[in-house]
Amino acid sequence: MSNPPEREQIESGAVDASRRTWLAAERTWLAWWRTGLGAAAVAVGVGRILPGLSGGGAHWPLRLLGLGYGALAVAVLVVGAVRQNRVAAALRRGSYDELSSRLVMWLTATAVALAVVTLAVVAAEF
Repeated sequence: MSNPPEREQIESGAVDASRRTWLAAERTWLAWWRTGLGAAAVAVGVGRILPGLSGGGAHWPLRLLGLGYGALAVAVLVVGAVRQNRVAAALRRGSYDELSSRLVMWLTATAVALAVVTLAVVAAEF
C-alpha cells in the first residue's frame, strides 16, 4: 500500500530541504575557493606586476605585501577546506556547525590591514 499523499509531500519536502542545504554548503565552499583565488591573484598583482610597472625606487614594500596577500590566500583556502569538512559532518549528524567569530575577526583584520597598507604604499609611490 502506498503512503498517503500528505506523507509523501512531507517526505519529499524533507528531501528537498536536505538537498538544498547540502547544495548551499557546497556553494559556500566554492565561495571560499573564489575568495582564496582572488587573494592569490591580488598577491601576484601587488607583489610581481605592480613592482615591474612602477618606476625607480624600492620594490620591497610591494613584494612584502604580495607575500601577505599570498599568505591570506593560503589561509582562506585551508580554512574553507576545514570548514567544508566540519559542515558536511554536521549535516550528516543533522546538526549545525557555527563559524567561529574569532576566525571571522582574524581573517577580516588581516584583510583590512593588508588593504590599508597597500593603499598607503601605492599612495606613497615607492
